Amino acid sequence: STARSTARSTARSTAISLTTGPGGKPASSSAEDLELTRQIILDFMASDAAAGAASAAADATPTPTAAPAAAADSSSSPASSSASGDPKKAYTTPPLPENDLMIRAALGKEDVERTPVWLFRQAGRHLPEYRAYKEKTGRNFLDMLSHPEDVAECTLQPLRRYPVDAAILFSDILVIAEALNVEVTMPGGVGIQVPNPIKDPADLAKRIPDVTAMTPNYVSEHLGHVIKSVELIKTKMANEGMTQPLIGFSAAPWTLLFYMVGGSSKKNNDIGVKWLTDHPDDSRRLLDVLTKIIIEYMSAQVEAGANMLQLFEAMGMMIDEANFDQFAMPCLKEIATELKSRFPDVPLMVFSRGASFANEALSKLGYDVVTIDGSVDRSTARATVGGRTGLQGNYDPRELIDDGSKSVETVRATARELLEELGPQRLVANLGEGLGGKESPELVNAFVDAIHEESEALIKAV
Repeated sequence: STARSTARSTARSTAISLTTGPGGKPASSSAEDLELTRQIILDFMASDAAAGAASAAADATPTPTAAPAAAADSSSSPASSSASGDPKKAYTTPPLPENDLMIRAALGKEDVERTPVWLFRQAGRHLPEYRAYKEKTGRNFLDMLSHPEDVAECTLQPLRRYPVDAAILFSDILVIAEALNVEVTMPGGVGIQVPNPIKDPADLAKRIPDVTAMTPNYVSEHLGHVIKSVELIKTKMANEGMTQPLIGFSAAPWTLLFYMVGGSSKKNNDIGVKWLTDHPDDSRRLLDVLTKIIIEYMSAQVEAGANMLQLFEAMGMMIDEANFDQFAMPCLKEIATELKSRFPDVPLMVFSRGASFANEALSKLGYDVVTIDGSVDRSTARATVGGRTGLQGNYDPRELIDDGSKSVETVRATARELLEELGPQRLVANLGEGLGGKESPELVNAFVDAIHEESEALIKAV
């Protein structure tokens, strides 16, 4: 190379005259001459290696979609750079929706006029229109997820019925498992199944791609139908005059590992933790792959139009605190750090279901909202997160089942109780557990109305 030739030429020149140092002063002795020559060669070798690395990086970097000026400024803009990704990538955040109540409440930068509300599994089987649509298509739940038209329709159904403050993508937590060559089925009557879970480290090495493959292109190729669904949802929301934000979501790494090695949520419950303890290095490899694909998958959802993000550690009850801290928490930290560096103004919510012991630590990782399940004592929930995050949850969905003892009046009373105990500010009213299908749409509507009306009254009274 030119650098090495120059270095060799400079070294050879010492046979004729003494080497000149950095300040232009010749060496005063042969020993000093030798040392200057050695330093020149080392400096040129270092600069040559750096130039080669930069050239290789440039060749490997995908062409950024942003304008050249934006790419050039990316190093100083948190939304334009990535801690572990392409430093030239400029990430695009969708514009604020007209109804930005939930975004404002989640970010917690200002007080809101009323508490926003949505519900876990607000789209789905508790709605008669969902059951009718599903019967009309002749497809089961998993089949519907591969049809963007079905996904958009099911996402929008609860917005047509209830005045909720957000839509959430109609999808499933195991779409990432499918994207990683792990089959997911829904045989009927037994829930979602993984019929051929990962058996051992050798099977893992054979079936799961390397972490380096977890790129935006991989997401586009294997989860492109979900991203198309997000785009279609946004288009249909605009066409129907729906002004709420859209929430994108993903399962968290531990939850995915639990299903991918165990196969079911109803049996083999010890296999996930057994993997962690018997195969710690291979478990970390799988968790690392899952962490990276989750980051790219959720990023793609934002760039397709999602205004908020929800991360579900749905199987938190299936791991003990020590293993959670050792294996799950580092993944959750990396996801929060990376997504907030890419999208600082997109609210990021986390739900460690059944593992409320993690809530305090989660509140220190950069998430905007920590979700509390039904086991959490509301009187200590605020102190646990210490003002670092907002809260989401934790209304009991059993209050919405019309069993003869529940009514619009009981729902209003228990909704007000939630607001009084958690406070109406920096709160996203939701459930402590998802809707199970037996809930009354009339009572669900009463809950949404009660949260809005009672929170407005509480806020005005202050």
